[in-house]
Amino acid sequence: MTVQKNHQLIAERLGINIRQIANTITLLDEGATVPFISRYRKEMTGSLDEVEIGNIKAAKEQLEELDKRKETILKTIGEQELLTPELKSKIEKCYDLNELEDIYLPFKPKRRTRATIAREKGLEPLALMIIRQYEPDPEGRALLFLNDLVPNVDEALAGARDIMAEWINEDQSARNIVRNLFAREAVVSSHVVKGKEEEGIKYRDYFDCYEPLKRCPSHRLLAMRRGEKEGFLKLGVAPEEEKALFALDNYFVKSRKESGVQVSLAVKESYKRLLAPSIENEFFGVSKAQADAEAIRVFAENLRQLLLAAPLGQKRVLALDPGYKSGCKLVCLDAQGNLIHNETIYPHQPQLEVSQSIRKVSALVATYKIDAIAIGDGTASRETEAFIKKITFDRPIQVFVVSEDGASIYSASKVARDEFPQYDVTVRGSVSIGRRLMDPLAELVKIEAKSIGVGQYQHDVDQKLLQKGLDAVVESCVNLVGVNVNTASSHLLNFVSGLGPLLAQNIVDYRKENGPFSARTELKKVARMGPKAFEQCAGFLRIPGGINPLDNSAVHPERYALVSKIAADRKCKVEELIGLENLRKEVVAEKYVNAQVGLPTLNDILTELAKPGLDPRSGIKVFEFADGIFTMKDLHVGMVLPGIVTNITRFGAFVDVGVKQDGLVHISELANKYISDPAEVVKLHQHVKVKVLEVDLQRKRIAFSMKQAE
Repeated sequence: MTVQKNHQLIAERLGINIRQIANTITLLDEGATVPFISRYRKEMTGSLDEVEIGNIKAAKEQLEELDKRKETILKTIGEQELLTPELKSKIEKCYDLNELEDIYLPFKPKRRTRATIAREKGLEPLALMIIRQYEPDPEGRALLFLNDLVPNVDEALAGARDIMAEWINEDQSARNIVRNLFAREAVVSSHVVKGKEEEGIKYRDYFDCYEPLKRCPSHRLLAMRRGEKEGFLKLGVAPEEEKALFALDNYFVKSRKESGVQVSLAVKESYKRLLAPSIENEFFGVSKAQADAEAIRVFAENLRQLLLAAPLGQKRVLALDPGYKSGCKLVCLDAQGNLIHNETIYPHQPQLEVSQSIRKVSALVATYKIDAIAIGDGTASRETEAFIKKITFDRPIQVFVVSEDGASIYSASKVARDEFPQYDVTVRGSVSIGRRLMDPLAELVKIEAKSIGVGQYQHDVDQKLLQKGLDAVVESCVNLVGVNVNTASSHLLNFVSGLGPLLAQNIVDYRKENGPFSARTELKKVARMGPKAFEQCAGFLRIPGGINPLDNSAVHPERYALVSKIAADRKCKVEELIGLENLRKEVVAEKYVNAQVGLPTLNDILTELAKPGLDPRSGIKVFEFADGIFTMKDLHVGMVLPGIVTNITRFGAFVDVGVKQDGLVHISELANKYISDPAEVVKLHQHVKVKVLEVDLQRKRIAFSMKQAE
């Protein structure tokens, strides 16, 4: 019953048919991955995409956590011998976490409170008499409760109010009254901590800030929370106190007699001391969770674009990690990304060995038949690019500036040490720059995703959720592109559907021992590769030049027999079916529909046969910065310059124009129309034109406009 109810709730929340929900959850429970389900089980899910399947998975996990919380609550109340059939039913039928915690609150084990102390003094009967509001003379009644612990009437009434305040705080309706008011009218306020004005100057915009919570954008809320965490700001979330007290009085105060006055005083005490702080924490938590989710979404989308950036492909590359005094570390890589040469040149100050450096680079390009040059975008990048472009080579050479984000993390990592134990971090970093040009996806998976630096406030969000979200993006991208099983590193294989660190390493070890795989079926010989793991991974692993041409396609081995039947019906071989468009056009897909295979899968197969193993990533383009622009001092208001988008946030996009400091194109300056999300207009690494609006050398800030550059 609980399982069916959960399916129904997920269907209602996501607006997806309950049959699709049930089938998807069945597949997930059987160990299927999101990429596998979305690609190879469309008949079962009704062709749900990865996002929808991921949302179902997340909702399923949330409800499972809620069910665990219910079990804990039922056990705790049961141990107190207070669990009635009615209460048990109420808890079991509750599917809202706030409501569940409200139900549990009166039974929740507490530390010693003011109400506890008042009860110990024997004042609970007095509180009960007053809150019923029949008692015309609470002070007179309080005289009956005086003792050694309660010396006077004022203390008796104060103790009774403490008990009533706790009852009011634990009343579900009272909490909903306050909760609803917070939802409609809460304002988030931010003030500078006294004496921290100068030290916290970067948070100047939030020194005296008020904004309705429901309209406060995620990036602003995270910025304020960071300021609070660092000790510069004091935050608060609350509606107008008078409105809250008025609403609570309307609910609790039923008499104009003195007992009603005492209840009103208890209401005020409860709101200020218990209810408001509790609901404020709740809304701080909810707003933080929403801000985290939005920040993670932005980071995930940026990461997706970065991982799916256009690859140069298998070309011979000379890569440079630029530097001044320490020189430019140079490496030469073969078409498979293997290191074949490394050394250092000194074309810049203070050594200024320009002629020697030109001769060295020219000789290496000729010797190793270099196709392209990759230059890191860090220190001395522009100067190194200018130096390289002065050289006349013996063949056309493309020159690319490559992002170094996370390269230092990789070069000092165990992964890099294992790959290049005999080389130092500078050589490893240069290799990473070159490989990023050849295949960004294969190289970037070696770096912890959150170290790549294409998000907003990634260090302030829930790190477990961030890691989970980014891992899902990496898995999605790797499986979308597909992986050459004979060249992939264990780190890349790790993200293939159905594999993990152990199986990925086992594949690499098998390859080393037995040579390249010649067929997907050979994967079954890999240690620990069971039927389920093979089912999940096989369609995403490619074998170029394998025995079966389908092994280099996204057609799953479970459908090879079907493709062979289609080819036989056309009186041709599978190779001919792949190569000849007229043969594929003659295929009537409906003829091959059966209980296991529907039109969605058949259409996918026919599409794949047209372009087997096609890389979905676009072709790479060379980008060139404006000549003569090297530092912020070279910028002037009104200039129009070429730039490249380096980061996208909710409030705008950051653009590099080659001055070692990215500038911001605010969301209002992106387009000549209203947009709610910068991602509607720009993509990561997009080549754009920007107009300089402002240059602040002191704060190292640059403001650009794209719409004015048009």
